[in-house]
Amino acid sequence: MLTVVQAFDRAPIAEIETDDAAALERKLQAAGRVFADRDGWLKPHRRIAILRKLAALMEGRRDHLAMQIAREGGKPLPDAIIETNRAIDGVHNAADELRNFAGREIPMGLSPAAEDRWAFTTREPIGIVAAISAFNHPLNLIVHQVAPAIAVGCPVIVKPAATTPLSCIDFVALVREAGLPEPWCQTFITQDNALAESLATDSRIAFLSFIGSSRVGWSLHSKLAPGTRSALEHGGAAPAIVDRSADLGRVIEPIVKGGYYHAGQVCVSTQRIFVHADIADDFTQRLVARVEKLRTADPALGDTEVGPLILPREADRVERWIAEALEGGATLATGGKRLSETTLEPTVLLDPAADARVSVLEVFGPMVAVYRYTDLNAAIGQANALPTAFQASVFAQDIDVALRAADRLDASAVMINDPTAFRTDWMPFAGRRESGYGTGGIPYTMRDMTQEKMIMMRRS
Repeated sequence: MLTVVQAFDRAPIAEIETDDAAALERKLQAAGRVFADRDGWLKPHRRIAILRKLAALMEGRRDHLAMQIAREGGKPLPDAIIETNRAIDGVHNAADELRNFAGREIPMGLSPAAEDRWAFTTREPIGIVAAISAFNHPLNLIVHQVAPAIAVGCPVIVKPAATTPLSCIDFVALVREAGLPEPWCQTFITQDNALAESLATDSRIAFLSFIGSSRVGWSLHSKLAPGTRSALEHGGAAPAIVDRSADLGRVIEPIVKGGYYHAGQVCVSTQRIFVHADIADDFTQRLVARVEKLRTADPALGDTEVGPLILPREADRVERWIAEALEGGATLATGGKRLSETTLEPTVLLDPAADARVSVLEVFGPMVAVYRYTDLNAAIGQANALPTAFQASVFAQDIDVALRAADRLDASAVMINDPTAFRTDWMPFAGRRESGYGTGGIPYTMRDMTQEKMIMMRRS
């Protein structure tokens, strides 16, 4: 049995059955049988209808789903409502994408050998998908991994984070209520890392979708069966550059949202802020004043802005990293105190050492670090100095500075005058280098979960 607790106060919510190796084998066999029966594949119009009904069912359970995100994951309720709305829209996105999801014509007749021929491609589902998900968006991440599989016709086995399985279980129950037969979408509930690895590396898996730590993701990637494709989504220490031309009246709010949304437990959370020395004092004063107004409390309350970390040991770790940075010479501008077993004061550090863990590793907690700079190129170089790279920001009214930073920052996406955590669910979303592999975003995942087949006809 797995006991699910509230992230905020560790109070038990539910006890659920876990799966063992025999259950995994049954689920793999069931997925394999339906995929092998090509005559039984659901037609696109049927998949669209299922996804539309699923979205409607989710709308009917919107309040329940949002509160469940807040309770098991610790995300403040206003943000949990937004996540639920995004998840519903994501299901619609997958259905909409099928209207334009097609192959292409391959030109023939370009050489004598290719005369009198016509060729085109179609897109076919790649096979069984293993989806291993993370706790920080317990509903919307599941949608990003499962809805594309349903849309393109892949059977999917989804393993949610052991800390936040309830959102996934409810979602898959709604998938079945919407009309998708069980073998096409199954949950796999386990705390056993070896069993999770067995799912990911089984030779019957055609595609692994993994969201989580880089250590685990790259380890699984190295053990995949030959031919298995994958998409890995990890994280990084996202940089934001604030130029002296920035409008500080419009900068603070997006930076605070980017840094403290879900207590910083976001793979593209704003962590390292490089501020031009000419405005650094003013910026810091405004930032600290806003951070000190953030309400850290029970995420189930409607006015909470910062909730808990997912586990007490994560709060221990962040508290330890902050203390180490202070011992190494950083200045504490605000915060740094432990509020409860799982909550910390939102923290701002000034100029931690370049080799401090808060400067080189993903904090995944409610903390940002501010560094002064005088030379833009040097700031960009420092922003690019880590082995991780995901999304970045530049805040500037000077268009030359904004575009130079956007061009030179090593990131898959650079936001100009928006936080590093900005995302829409139809845009490409990808980590570079150690931060990931492949491209997320619902239409991009749908393409990854299919493969092209060319058909060539010779005219007589």
